[in-house]
Amino acid sequence: MHPREQTIFALSSGRPPSAISIVRVSGPQAGAVLSSLAGKMPAPRMATRALLRSAEQQPIDDAVVLWFPGPASATGEDVGEFHVHGGRAVLSALFAALSAFEDVRAAEPGEFTRRGFENGKLDLTEAEALDDLIHADTDRQRRQALRQLKGLLGDKVRDWRAQIIEACALIEAGIDFSDEGDVPAELIAPALAKIETLLGEIQDVLAAQGKSERLREGLVVAIAGPPNVGKSTLINALARREVAIVSPHAGTTRDVIEVQLDLDGYPVTVIDTAGVRETDDPVEQEGVRRARARAAEADLVLWLVDAEHENHRHVGAVPVWTVRNKIDLEPSDGEEPPPGDTDFEISASRGDGIPELIRALIGFAQDYFGSGEGGLIGRERQRGLLQDAAIMLQRSIDVMGEGEELAAEELRAAADSLGRLLGRVDVEDILGAIFKDFCIGK
Repeated sequence: MHPREQTIFALSSGRPPSAISIVRVSGPQAGAVLSSLAGKMPAPRMATRALLRSAEQQPIDDAVVLWFPGPASATGEDVGEFHVHGGRAVLSALFAALSAFEDVRAAEPGEFTRRGFENGKLDLTEAEALDDLIHADTDRQRRQALRQLKGLLGDKVRDWRAQIIEACALIEAGIDFSDEGDVPAELIAPALAKIETLLGEIQDVLAAQGKSERLREGLVVAIAGPPNVGKSTLINALARREVAIVSPHAGTTRDVIEVQLDLDGYPVTVIDTAGVRETDDPVEQEGVRRARARAAEADLVLWLVDAEHENHRHVGAVPVWTVRNKIDLEPSDGEEPPPGDTDFEISASRGDGIPELIRALIGFAQDYFGSGEGGLIGRERQRGLLQDAAIMLQRSIDVMGEGEELAAEELRAAADSLGRLLGRVDVEDILGAIFKDFCIGK
């Protein structure tokens, strides 16, 4: 039997031990498995208490079972659920009992969602949104993923694709069936108007997105500067926990340390890098090289200095904020600050200036992400396919005067790009639209 035709099972809740664990079964054998282990078939979509028993009639657990006959299920197949006590031994016994059935196996990663996609329960944009929702670290990421899961992008793309197919049907009807009396004589003008309107809508979406897809990846802030200026102390203060070793000895941090922060719902990755200085230690040299590389790739650099270090920044074109640290150790006799302007003055160890720095980081994130939270595009793949579709629509307009066949080919390519965005590409769509709209072949 082909793996796609086999019945699969997997733990669908968190890692054990837990109060309750949910094990899902999907496929043609789901009903037989559920009936055999529970001793009876529960009513559809009704929680039923049952004592689960193995094939040898050994008790497994006192559980709650549910039955979702296909296609009215998450995967479109027959689905059974076992709500059991979340101990490792219980799950091990249940998995062993499930594996004993013929053509029943453990699911591969993402296989439940893939079957739902293949059975038309969700399109590719919704599948991506589901993955984003599961991995969302902040509330803004969660809200964006939930909107995508509800079809924010998919519904729009389906409408655009339908309009392209209609326009292509108009053009191809004029080409292939020009001698049919029930086909309108003037088809190119309405098709062209439809294409131009659609192109404008897609271009508006692309122009408005900015960096919205980066919301799922987050803002990257690198803390850089000379050794012993308090970079590790600062990352600990921002994270509010000990994530980096703090030492008075130069060169303690030799690799890149990362911490994920939630700043007012914005995902921010803060990087603690090795102190930038000239050194003969080959290990520290590699740390300095990595520090410079990560700072150059960051979206923002916090360049730390103190009273003993001058402000010499070497981070390229990345936005840089100069942060003067250790103000608590400076004498209060009016001594001048170190050379160079500073944007913030803090004491990472005592907490002075940290709230102001965090507020500034939140403001930077707001400007960086802009209105991306409400945008249609969530991933670079989606942006690329929309850009391809826009290019092909423009080409169809440009070649319309040279030949309708060329324009129709560009429209088919545009529809294919949107179909790949959704994960749905059907070559029969255009023929279906022609026969439906113009009664051809009656």
